[in-house]
Amino acid sequence: MTLSKLKKANLPDTPGVYTFRDDKKRPLYIGRATSLRSRVRSYFSADLIATRGPRIVDMVVKARTVTWQETDSVLEAILLEAELIKRYQPYYNVDERDDKSSNYIIITEEPWPRVFLARARDLDHMSKARALPYKIKHKFGPYPESGLIKEALKILRRLFPFRDKKALDPRHEAFYRAIGQSPVGGPGSIGSIDDGPRQAYLRTIRRLSLFFQGRKGVLEAQLKRDMKAAAKDLRFEEADQAKRLLHALGHINDIALIKRDVAAGFDRARTFRMEAYDIAHLGGMETVGVMVVSQNGELAPDEYRKFKVSRDQNDDIAGLTEILSRRLNHPEWPLPDLIVVDGSKVQASHAEGVLASRRMSIPVVAVTKDDRHRADKLVGSPDIVKRYSTEIIAVNAEAHRFAIRYHRHRREGTFARNKNKK
Repeated sequence: MTLSKLKKANLPDTPGVYTFRDDKKRPLYIGRATSLRSRVRSYFSADLIATRGPRIVDMVVKARTVTWQETDSVLEAILLEAELIKRYQPYYNVDERDDKSSNYIIITEEPWPRVFLARARDLDHMSKARALPYKIKHKFGPYPESGLIKEALKILRRLFPFRDKKALDPRHEAFYRAIGQSPVGGPGSIGSIDDGPRQAYLRTIRRLSLFFQGRKGVLEAQLKRDMKAAAKDLRFEEADQAKRLLHALGHINDIALIKRDVAAGFDRARTFRMEAYDIAHLGGMETVGVMVVSQNGELAPDEYRKFKVSRDQNDDIAGLTEILSRRLNHPEWPLPDLIVVDGSKVQASHAEGVLASRRMSIPVVAVTKDDRHRADKLVGSPDIVKRYSTEIIAVNAEAHRFAIRYHRHRREGTFARNKNKK
């Protein structure tokens, strides 16, 4: 896709969600914007590789068209983006799919449902270790930017008063009920003598769920029907509530969200993480592998990892495949923007195969050595090689040093154990 083709698309200067698509119209990447026009055009800037990284560059190269959906507010764009990413699982939305530090909006399965944020890693850990202390009726997300979704929930609570996670504490619940952000007539309320308040609250939760799903149009149509039906049955208070909510949905005050997004920046430039892998052994014995990390050109020893290869063999490709697969089994580790392997196009192809099997698109560069084990050729994207050649060679050399050191440590340990047995 080219900038000239994009200009013909005539994107609007409004909030919304955009989708880059391939030649078969499949979603490659989904994002949101305060201004669809300026946001999408930024993908064609000269410094794209520096500000977004090689993965996004690769996505733009493969994109053939861009489609978009306008929203009336940034709040709606945030929720719609998450819903579409979850639905389509785009190839290049790696962080949004796999980030265990993300948050989900939970709606509980209770007589008076609660609405709150839960971290992805906590949900995963608790579901494996023990049962969650609540039943989940709906789960929306993930939302990678916790500050944004917390601010969004504050706005939504003023439109749809709901019970939060701490609502089981009577004093906490009484406070939010007093300021109109929790349902009147909820459990423990004075004068709650019938099921009317609960049914009204469940209706609020259903409306809120539609909003989370990005179905504002359906919600507005439903509100108009409810308003007319209530007025016809002389339920004027209920009709007025529907009318006020309908008006509020058309005038959402999300200035706080806009300011937060401008400060943080959509798809903001983040730490450029490079991971280098190397295998070491002696005639196929004591085979080990390592992962070395560089962040913004600086080595990060705290991020290094060691792997004892499960099978001793004189096969560097098998070793590389194993340790890269094991590394990708750790979603709690940040994903790299670039992977560096020792070898040639063969090693690079096997690494790319491992990534493809996980539906991940991370560029790979292989470092080919001469007979003195010095970097002779870099195999990979020419743009990436040109921009990061110095860092690639440095992190590859560090991976080799670290692998030899770990292998030597393992070999010396084995020698000492064998000596003691004699």
